[in-house]
Amino acid sequence: MTMRVLILGIGNVLWADEGFGVRCVERLADLHGFPESVRLLDGGTQGLYLLPFLEEADHLIVFDAVDYGLEPGTLKIVCNDEVPAFMGAKKMSLHQTGFQDVIATARLMGYCPDDLLLIGCQPEELEDYGGGLRAPVAAQIDPAIAVALDHLASLGIRPISGEGDKSLLADKSILRDAYETGRPSEAEAYRHGDARFLPGTE
Repeated sequence: MTMRVLILGIGNVLWADEGFGVRCVERLADLHGFPESVRLLDGGTQGLYLLPFLEEADHLIVFDAVDYGLEPGTLKIVCNDEVPAFMGAKKMSLHQTGFQDVIATARLMGYCPDDLLLIGCQPEELEDYGGGLRAPVAAQIDPAIAVALDHLASLGIRPISGEGDKSLLADKSILRDAYETGRPSEAEAYRHGDARFLPGTE
């Protein structure tokens, strides 16, 4: 029986290092193809909308920015029952479902993958709306991918030469290169609130 693997990047690319997980799956798809049993998904901040994807998976690998309270850029790997306690660096909204809730719901419904691997990176900056990954976090993308490839190898799954399936990734306009290089400079775009409502900026 073919093992179905979901490789999931979660986070909000609009908030600097919060986008780490999404950028990992993008980079992985740039570097490697995989058998049809392996699906790469930009999960963004979809919350419970991710449940159908978990239902179809036997193994789950998740990339995410996680606030472990460590030095920025530190990778920490947790597995299986340890995963829900460590998910997510930040909720962008009180109404946003954290991935811990997704895992808990999937378990209650009886279709959470038994094999979970979380590849988390300690963020440096989460408050820069429109910002890209900071250097210590961006430097961990390839090491995080190496961890995922080692885990896939332990399952007997090897990458295929060429690009991966990008059908479940973000629109090209917000992929990392386009997003980060297209951001206006601070001189062009005020980044500290609305200047119309700040004292001394009339």
